[in-house]
Amino acid sequence: MVSYFGDYADLCFEAFGDRVKHWITFSDPRAHAQAWHSYNSTWRSKQRGLVGISLNCDWGEPVDINSRKDIEAAERYLQFCLGWFANPIYAGDYPQVMKDRIGKKSAEQGLDMSRLPVFSLQEKGYIKGTSDFLGLGHFTTRYITERNYPSRQGPSYQNDRDLVELVDPNWPDLGSKWLYSVPWGFRRLLHFAQTQYGNPPIYVTENGASQILHCTQLCDEWRIQYLKGYINEMLKEPLLSHMQMVTEIVVPTVCTLCVLISAVLLMLLVRSQS
Repeated sequence: MVSYFGDYADLCFEAFGDRVKHWITFSDPRAHAQAWHSYNSTWRSKQRGLVGISLNCDWGEPVDINSRKDIEAAERYLQFCLGWFANPIYAGDYPQVMKDRIGKKSAEQGLDMSRLPVFSLQEKGYIKGTSDFLGLGHFTTRYITERNYPSRQGPSYQNDRDLVELVDPNWPDLGSKWLYSVPWGFRRLLHFAQTQYGNPPIYVTENGASQILHCTQLCDEWRIQYLKGYINEMLKEPLLSHMQMVTEIVVPTVCTLCVLISAVLLMLLVRSQS
C-alpha cells in the first residue's frame, strides 16, 4: 500500500503541483514519508511547495498537577496520541514511553517481541525530518489520572496507556457525547507541540463543533462561542513565542549593551579625573 500511495501522490504532484503549494499527505497517517521524499527529490525545485501531515489530538490535563503519577499519565496521553506519529517525524522514533509501556505489556502477555514495531536505523533516517509543517486537529480536552485498578481488557491501545479520562461536569456539553468546549486546552496543546517538536510551522487543520439539536432556522450561537473561544486561545499562543524571543535574544542584548555603555562611561570618568 505504501508504494501504491506513492504512485498516487506523484500523480497528484504532477497534475496539480503548478497550482497547489501546500500538501497534506494524511489525516490519520501511514505512508507519509515516501510521499514527502518523492516531492522533495522530484518536484520541490520546480514547484516550490510544502508538504506536511495532519495529526489529531485532544489535550490531556493532569487531574492533580501536584501528583507525579497524574502528570506522567497526562504525558502518556499526549505521547500515545500526538507523539505516536509526530515523534518519528521529528525525532526519528516512537516516544520512549510507548516503547517502554508496550514492550512491558507484550512481555506480560507472553510475547517474544513488542507489539509496537521497531524501526531499523535506515527507517529512522528515512522518516525523520519528513515534514515542512505540522497540521494539527483539535476539538476538546480530558482530565487524566493514573489508573489504579487492573484492566479487564486484553491487549489494546487503551490498556497500554494505563490511564483514566475524566471530564468536568461544568464544561459546556455540545452535540456529540465526547465533545466538550474547553478552549484553554487548545492553547496548551499548541504550546506542547511547539516545544516538543522544535517550534515547527503549525497549521490548524481541524476544529469545530457538531450540532446540538435539529433547527428549522439559524440557531448556532453555541457554535459561535465555541469557535470564538478556541480562536482566541490560538491567538494567545504566538505571544509565548515572542516572549521567549525577548527572553533569549533581546534581554541578553540589552544587558550586554548596558555593560558596554557602563564601561565607556567609566573610562570617560577616569579620563576626566586624570
